[in-house]
Amino acid sequence: MKRRGILVVVSGFSGAGKGTLMKKLIQTYEQYALSVSMTTRAPREGEENGREYFFVSKEEFEEKIRQDGLVEYAGYCGNYYGTPKQYVEAQLAAGKDVILEIEIQGALKVKQKFPTALLVFVMPPSAEELKRRLVGRGTETVEVIEKRLRRAGEEAQGIENYDYIVINDDLEECTRELHSMIRAAHHTPHRNEEFIENMRQELSVLVKGEE
Repeated sequence: MKRRGILVVVSGFSGAGKGTLMKKLIQTYEQYALSVSMTTRAPREGEENGREYFFVSKEEFEEKIRQDGLVEYAGYCGNYYGTPKQYVEAQLAAGKDVILEIEIQGALKVKQKFPTALLVFVMPPSAEELKRRLVGRGTETVEVIEKRLRRAGEEAQGIENYDYIVINDDLEECTRELHSMIRAAHHTPHRNEEFIENMRQELSVLVKGEE
């Protein structure tokens, strides 16, 4: 039986290290594909169409919305950002587990469209460690850090809607844990309905043949 990929939606507090974790996962294991988003913003220097983003016009993006061609989308700073459904479906059909890194509201919308999606929330070992990491970046003001911590407090109210949490304390261990979670998810009954139904039909044929 050909193995179909799983859509893995990863969320987490700003500063939890989910971006670093996703890169490590994809570098370590061959079965993963990082979803490429579509956007109406202009490419920055060094960016390539189809690598960092699929760059499209506002009209093209809105046509995708009308066609229900996006897994999820949002407007940000005057531009659209979204996940093309066709790209995701092609990767899943090829047996790749597609990693989609988005915030909590978008994750729950994806779950509605893709009931077999696996939702994982990346957490720091403690709130104090989260603050330490945000400060340690050295790129944000005290006001921005406080805003991110307040946002984390809001996001913490929805974590129970996820299938798994993973504590990003040690990167190597966290990567192995996440990989194990995704492998285990491949074996749940609701992600193998076609195989189960085929088995039922084959058993029915065998039973009738023996009567």
